[in-house]
Amino acid sequence: MTSAPAHPAMLVLEDGRTFAGRSYGAVGQTLGEAVFSTGMTGYQETLTDPSYHRQVVVMTAPHIGNTGVNDEDPESRRIWVAGYVVRDPARRHSNWRATRGLDEELADQGVVGISGVDTRALTRHLRERGAMRVGIFSGEALAAPDVLLERVRSAPQMAGADLSAEVATAEPYTVPAVGEKKYTVAAVDLGIKGMTPQRMAERGIEVHVLPATTTLEEIYALDPDGVFFSNGPGDPATADHPVALMRGVLERSTPLFGICFGNQILGRALGFGTFKLKYGHRGINQPVKDRATGKVEVTAHNHGFAVDAPLDGVSDTPFGRAEVSHVCLNDDVVEGLRLLDRPAFSVQYHPEAAAGPHDAAYLFDRFVSLMEDQRA
Repeated sequence: MTSAPAHPAMLVLEDGRTFAGRSYGAVGQTLGEAVFSTGMTGYQETLTDPSYHRQVVVMTAPHIGNTGVNDEDPESRRIWVAGYVVRDPARRHSNWRATRGLDEELADQGVVGISGVDTRALTRHLRERGAMRVGIFSGEALAAPDVLLERVRSAPQMAGADLSAEVATAEPYTVPAVGEKKYTVAAVDLGIKGMTPQRMAERGIEVHVLPATTTLEEIYALDPDGVFFSNGPGDPATADHPVALMRGVLERSTPLFGICFGNQILGRALGFGTFKLKYGHRGINQPVKDRATGKVEVTAHNHGFAVDAPLDGVSDTPFGRAEVSHVCLNDDVVEGLRLLDRPAFSVQYHPEAAAGPHDAAYLFDRFVSLMEDQRA
């Protein structure tokens, strides 16, 4: 794969619809699940979010690449999206923090993209038909439309995909507390973003980030004050090991906090099911209501699956009573769970505010409060 922005390119959806454009980033072929993100900024954080592994991201904002790429904003060690779709890429980036252009970064990391696409029409198509498999083809990968469609339809689907171990750290590492160390947290990496342990470190927490394959014994060898389960890619119905791990934590009544994939893991650990959303929630402008306070938050999302739990009332689970704590105001999807008899809660969205917004930062304080109460 090489960078050649002038190459003709073709985007092919599994239902047969096609969009012509020009290559953006690497030239070649990529396959994945087509999803759209409604964020108007923060594209670098989106690209490096491990939750987007094996997904081709369509940006609904028309102008992408204006601020270039820098070395401070990546959320992980690499770009994880399988492909990238933009309408009008910046011809020249302009920002004092930029060190290179977005198209250059995509090419250097081998990410096949396409530009010049009517992303509004593509997004409306995905909203009506649902997320589906897609391919981007340019250069020597271009072929007859029926050949390209067959390649797309032969790609694996996201439903049933077990991906967290593919993106998680292979070795444990520690993010030290900022200032005085007050607590120790074991964070199970299912596709964690870099800003998440940083937000905890800012609150005096020493965070031990552990591989997705970690054991309960390895967690408790750290003598943690709390346990955290991160975001991540794939179908939660396949995540049997994280579910068993979380049940072990719940049995010990250790303060527990989960986000995104971690919310789905908590749902399964409590006995609820999960299901695939038609087109998911992705972007940094999703409205969620915190039922405990009545506050409506503007939040960052990246999930294609959700927990199937009763929105109203209290449910009996193997670990005591549970309730839905947060709900999406767009479609009533479960956005948070809370146990009433044990110190555990989770949210479906991203409170680490990378690239924003900051409305949900209080959730890290809520986690700290659980650990304070447990210690007392």
